[in-house]
Amino acid sequence: MKVLVTDNLKKYYGTGENQVKALDGVNLKVERGEFLAIVGTSGSGKSTLLHMLGGLDCPTSGKVFVDDKDISALKDDALCVFRRRKIGFVFQSYNLVPVLNVYENIVLPIELDGNTVDKAYVDRVIAVLGLKEKLESLPSQLSGGQQQRVAIARALAAKPTILLADEPTGNLDSRTSQDVLGLLKVTGEKFGQTIVMITHNEEIAQLADRIIRIEDGRILGDGRISDNDRSLKGGEADE
Repeated sequence: MKVLVTDNLKKYYGTGENQVKALDGVNLKVERGEFLAIVGTSGSGKSTLLHMLGGLDCPTSGKVFVDDKDISALKDDALCVFRRRKIGFVFQSYNLVPVLNVYENIVLPIELDGNTVDKAYVDRVIAVLGLKEKLESLPSQLSGGQQQRVAIARALAAKPTILLADEPTGNLDSRTSQDVLGLLKVTGEKFGQTIVMITHNEEIAQLADRIIRIEDGRILGDGRISDNDRSLKGGEADE
């Protein structure tokens, strides 16, 4: 079942000779429960695409459907509510509130929406991400990897339809990156999340179920990753 669909999505900046086509007719379909990696170089359009998928920016033309809802047609207030309830974000910069402890950061979006925290579910997410011993800590008392785990827990806590991850390991070392992405994949599978991640790191992308390659605002490649592909990549890395 398709949970995310784009229809001829375009985002242009400027006019005439100075016009930049950040997205130039992107058609994308994502299945419920899928872990998709979008790979591209700097300036390829991958960040713009993620912002469109999350309703953080408006397209020049085309449509974005989340759970059959055309979010590109929503007014600002309705879009804000929809985004808070249906879409979870994990950013490279973590975006944790420095004066709130780990638990308060995790449940903040739920409380802002006026909803009751599903404590049993949140406790499971916290346990899977290995944060039980850090709930009273402030972000400044955590390592980069721990802060990113908190950001993932916060994104999962509201039970979003889609989790969007923007270069989630960009500020982490290689070993911590693998750990965090492994946890992201495990939590996605355990809690039935659909994950769309952008990255420029080919090795990180191999953890996904499927990789899309984007350059100059257009999708150039789309392929599924098999376990054999992963093992071959792992062997190359070991060498």
